[in-house]
Amino acid sequence: MKKAVVLMNMGGPNNLDEVEVFLKNMFNDKYIIGAPQPIRALIAFLIISMRKNEAKNNYKLLGGISPIVGHTKRLVRRLEKRLENIDVFYEMRYTPPFAKEIVTNLKDYDRVFAIPMYPHYSSTTTKSSIEDFRKYAKKANLKAEIRTVDYYYYNTSYNKAIVERIKEALKDDNSEDFELIFSAHGLTQRTIDKGDPYQEHILKNVECAKKELKSQNINFKNIHVAYQSRVGPMEWLRPYLEDKLEEIKKSKKVLIYPISFTVDNSETEFELDIEYKEVAENHGFIDYRVAKVANHNSYFLDTLEEIITSLDI
Repeated sequence: MKKAVVLMNMGGPNNLDEVEVFLKNMFNDKYIIGAPQPIRALIAFLIISMRKNEAKNNYKLLGGISPIVGHTKRLVRRLEKRLENIDVFYEMRYTPPFAKEIVTNLKDYDRVFAIPMYPHYSSTTTKSSIEDFRKYAKKANLKAEIRTVDYYYYNTSYNKAIVERIKEALKDDNSEDFELIFSAHGLTQRTIDKGDPYQEHILKNVECAKKELKSQNINFKNIHVAYQSRVGPMEWLRPYLEDKLEEIKKSKKVLIYPISFTVDNSETEFELDIEYKEVAENHGFIDYRVAKVANHNSYFLDTLEEIITSLDI
């Protein structure tokens, strides 16, 4: 039986010309903006018009390409070395390579493991990616059996990866001198009120990570949860990260772990590393650190291998 793995993520521009492509595809996703067409297209057009120049400037500061691209390619190479007789691909929801391109490479496979790079389930991420992949697999008349997973935040190896990254960010410094904030990508309160389990999964993941920290005798002054990356006037999940930083500013030292992400991207390496660092400095923090996320950490490779094994029954 010929098998393949497809890692599915949101994506990010491969070059500055793709910035507008990224924004257009994202804000036209019905799970991102729930309004019916043509209202969704109008809202998307307005958001893109306001954000594209700023977004391009931000990506220029990152070298003209999203960090997610290089990290993902490295993850694919390392995972493929781990897996015997299983080929590994990746596809992105809003930038190339798209699902419609990748499925053409899968016609000779009998079983495909489509794994979202989202450890927490949300209609805006997991559901959108899986539906999109299955749609194009059907259009391509793909004969392979597609197996996927909805979430895996509880996986022990995954939480070990989180703690390893936190330890790397701490270096040899005392964790008890720092506040730890698990910063999650924001979501509208309306989406949560409609039954999306994302926030519940985030909070459960934090509890899993706290248990792993405790098992390794790593203690912080306090541990918090906050949310970043909101857009528009609607009510989003609280507390907002900027408010949390203001709340704990007397502590002077803070470590951020971007708990929503498995692969570093512009929201970790620009928004958190640069924009929120400025916010923290304005509040008088003398030490502000952002941990890397799982990326190609060996524990995350273990996680993916365990997921594939559990699906390959």
